[in-house]
Amino acid sequence: MKIEVLTDAEAVARAGAAFTAEEARAAVAARGRFIVAFSGGHTPWTMLRALAEERMPWAGVHVVQVDERVAPAGDPDRNLTHLRESLLAHCPLRPDQVHAMPVESADLEFASGQYAATLQKIAGIPAVLDLAHLGLGPDGHTASLVPGDPVLDATGADVAVTGVYQGRRRMTLTYPMLNRSRRIVWLVTGREKADMLARLREGDDSIPAGRIRRDQAFVLTDQEAERTP
Repeated sequence: MKIEVLTDAEAVARAGAAFTAEEARAAVAARGRFIVAFSGGHTPWTMLRALAEERMPWAGVHVVQVDERVAPAGDPDRNLTHLRESLLAHCPLRPDQVHAMPVESADLEFASGQYAATLQKIAGIPAVLDLAHLGLGPDGHTASLVPGDPVLDATGADVAVTGVYQGRRRMTLTYPMLNRSRRIVWLVTGREKADMLARLREGDDSIPAGRIRRDQAFVLTDQEAERTP
């Protein structure tokens, strides 16, 4: 696991955008397309806005979601709402290159299987992401893999639906899907993340984030999160 410490959250966001653009160019040159999964959060949304200004091979880019809250279309709780505002409104991605999690479905379990099938269509069988963007919660969660949820033990599905967490159920990529990613980038900012960042660095698999593979991971963090708690 490589870690780079930057001055603040804005610097982390800019570095995340530059790293993503570099990975995109390499993937399109090598395989003709770049499949990237984005998470939500204030620093990721800033990163997405910066990404719109990077030199990206947009014609070969496919965007998928790491996770999504079960909420109506356009709800501010939805990661898709911010993805559209921060990135999609500012870049030439076609609608068929953006693959939103179907959380408005009446049957969420069936919908999670549909999303897994969508990933296979664009990313092969088994589906492999070129890059997964992850965040780190103060409780050690990443994606919507939260402490104590049965989804942590899902081994036979690439996409699953969680129980209620912070008022919402969520749809999330599972460990098998995330750990097949060619590269993983973490954006970790803020003093409240310091304890969990230290545990992530140590490979503490008692927290959900600690079960993500480390060999292809790159952590971008700020000075606040890097400080000893």
